[in-house]
Amino acid sequence: MATPYLQLRVDEVPSTQDRALAELGDLPVAVIAQRQSAGRGRGGAGWMNAPRALAVSVAFHSGDDPRPFSLMAGVAARRCLEGVTLKWPNDVMVGELKVGGILVERTVDVVVGMGLNLWWPDPPEGVGAVYDEDPGPGMHRRIGGLWVAELMAMLDADGWPAGEYRNSCATLGRDISWEPEGSGRAVDIAAGGELVVEVDGRRETITSGSIRHIRG
Repeated sequence: MATPYLQLRVDEVPSTQDRALAELGDLPVAVIAQRQSAGRGRGGAGWMNAPRALAVSVAFHSGDDPRPFSLMAGVAARRCLEGVTLKWPNDVMVGELKVGGILVERTVDVVVGMGLNLWWPDPPEGVGAVYDEDPGPGMHRRIGGLWVAELMAMLDADGWPAGEYRNSCATLGRDISWEPEGSGRAVDIAAGGELVVEVDGRRETITSGSIRHIRG
């Protein structure tokens, strides 16, 4: 039986992450907005709102669930959107351009969030959007609702769709670099969500952090 959850839809909120956690009670809480006034990215990075954007977060009690929530959120995004791929561990891409990011914050409870550029006619360098033309003011609600439903279905199921993530992951098969001063070729996603890289003929795993695709 699917877990019931509370869904809140607002035009603007300081942070969907904070609002979802503040509203969390016995049921999981999803917050869907088109703008954030005090949103944050991974590592506390600043937040920029595209002209058409989606910010969505789900807060829930996780217990000791060890699954890779950021990768599961990426699979949920891939199911909802045509033409996107996933850059390990938490970016949503169209080609070589980042169109969205995933943020997981975990203390006693967990908040899984996604920010998505739906349309941005003049974006910063390296940034893109899902749509070439303005999809209209209601698209954030539609995609946000679909994403929440897909993520909740995965949370209710056993395991996580590792094979589906591998098939959608643009990082695999690429030469990459990572901090501090690491480089190699991404070759697989481990069962726990770690990135498997090949370095000088041996295999290592990266458990977290930022990576960079090296363009050939």
